[in-house]
Amino acid sequence: MTINPDDVAAAPVEAVPAPVEKQSESASAPIAAEKESGNVEAEKPKSEDPTTAPTEALSNLNLSEKKTEDATAADSSTPVPAPQGPSTDTKPAPSPSSGPVWPETPADHPLTKFFSAVPDLVQEASHDEVYGIKLSPTAPFRTKLILQKFLRANQNDLEKAKQQLLETLQWRKEFDPSKAVGETFAKERFDGLGYILEIEGVPESPNRRDVATFNVYGAVKDNQKTFGDLEAFLRWRVGLMERSIQKLNLSAATTPIPNYNEGPDPYQGFQIHDYLQVSFLRQDPVVKAATKRTIEILGRYYPETLSRKFFVNVPVIMGWLYQATKLIVAKETAKKFTVLSYGNQLGLELGRGMPKVYGGEAGELKDVGEAMGLE
Repeated sequence: MTINPDDVAAAPVEAVPAPVEKQSESASAPIAAEKESGNVEAEKPKSEDPTTAPTEALSNLNLSEKKTEDATAADSSTPVPAPQGPSTDTKPAPSPSSGPVWPETPADHPLTKFFSAVPDLVQEASHDEVYGIKLSPTAPFRTKLILQKFLRANQNDLEKAKQQLLETLQWRKEFDPSKAVGETFAKERFDGLGYILEIEGVPESPNRRDVATFNVYGAVKDNQKTFGDLEAFLRWRVGLMERSIQKLNLSAATTPIPNYNEGPDPYQGFQIHDYLQVSFLRQDPVVKAATKRTIEILGRYYPETLSRKFFVNVPVIMGWLYQATKLIVAKETAKKFTVLSYGNQLGLELGRGMPKVYGGEAGELKDVGEAMGLE
């Protein structure tokens, strides 16, 4: 596979890699080219990539998805929606005191105003779901969890946040990304390209378990097969993104997201882009087109889903491009990106839960990671 240097250059560098051009699994030097959100990230509102992390202590995320904050609604006569998920439990909804409660915000707070605007936004978009969460005045905690991501991505600019949410709702209605999670894809096109791994023991992470998504571009054997059908590739890539967000278990979250500039968002994931055996010199139009479209989708419709992004097995010669780019992007965005010349340097960043080839103690990525459905 080949990658367009212009796309790679869009990602800043946080650590200058050691002057080594090729990786060796036995290398011991200590210590993403797609620009995405959250999935390298688009410079629209600050978000997650594409294609794309420390999250809330996920020990809290094993709570039953049947918990509901609907009971926090002021009018006790308001019908309570059915619990999310496949549960067949028919017991009554829990009492108001049993669900998570978002801290009270003043009437002039952006989040208060944003929450009041939800019914109109949902009606205009004719859609009410984001990341598996239904936005509703009767589900204040979960709804505010999503709204806070859009506010933080827009530095608390309410009008920009509302516009981005509206566009996201409209896109989700049309693209139906939740459905992509359950789709099956041709093995000959996507085998070995993407994995999701839940890892424990990430240094400095407050979480018991974190979520990492791997994009292994060296696994691509035929650019035309993988990227030539752009619609099929985008559905595969979005499906991978949606599945990684599912691992965050937002429906069972109990910790609010802090206001902008008041602390980290605990519901984000890591992304790793592996460029071993990928050429950075030749340009392939189909790869460039797929990269550009992925950047647009993940950058616009997946705000604040990325905590950190690692670009590994990147030739040292490319380091200057990242350094130069770092000077022209937002400081907060630049902090999310790290470039490593060796894949095994990743273990120093994300801990022993990484596969051995990435400097950890786990097995091979294909054995310990979860891939999208292939046939």
